[in-house]
Amino acid sequence: MTGAVDGLGRALVPIRLKQPTTGKLLEMQAWIDTGFTGELVLSKAIIDSFGLTRANVVKAELGDGSEVVLDTYGCTLEWFGELKEIEALSSTSDYPLLGVTLLKGHELLIDFKHDRVTVK
Repeated sequence: MTGAVDGLGRALVPIRLKQPTTGKLLEMQAWIDTGFTGELVLSKAIIDSFGLTRANVVKAELGDGSEVVLDTYGCTLEWFGELKEIEALSSTSDYPLLGVTLLKGHELLIDFKHDRVTVK
């Protein structure tokens, strides 16, 4: 999987979600967040427009140490050619975040010199 480093220094990779009823694939860029120990964070707008179903409620600790309660939504992620059932956290953020749980077992290379991201 290849992505890019944007002008703000964010490591971005393309991800695809499968819509639960129609099977349609939605492609988007996700920001790799090595400080996020979960799988995926999606904005409430993406969750609503994609018709995802609420699965759970979890406590999460934010980067500043504060704790919040977040809804999770079941979704299907295309990950290295296979469909993977995951729970995405809901956020008020506009940008999808990809966490380290999905990166386990993979090699992540962020090349800031050439603005390239590689996950293999």
